[in-house]
Amino acid sequence: MPIAVDIDVMLARRKMSVGELADRVGITPANLAVLKNGRAKAVRFATLAALCEVLECQPGDLLRWEAETPQANDVPFRDDGVLDAP
Repeated sequence: MPIAVDIDVMLARRKMSVGELADRVGITPANLAVLKNGRAKAVRFATLAALCEVLECQPGDLLRWEAETPQANDVPFRDDGVLDAP
C-alpha cells in the first residue's frame, strides 16, 4: 500500500498503549489496530483529528506516502522482448 501508517512510532514517543489511545480517541482497540496495521481502506477526518489531538502531532506524523516499487515481472515487455512505452 502506498500510504504507510506510523501510529506505532508516535505511540512509542508518547509512551502510550494502543488501549489508552483507543480509549482517548473514542474508537475500539480493534479499529485502531486495523488502522495502525495499514489494513484500513479509509479514515475519517474526525478520527484523524482526534488521533492528532491526543498524540499532539500533525497528520503527516501519522501518515506518509511511499512510492510503490515495480517488480521485475511488472515491466511491460511485448512478446518479442521489446519494452513497451508507458
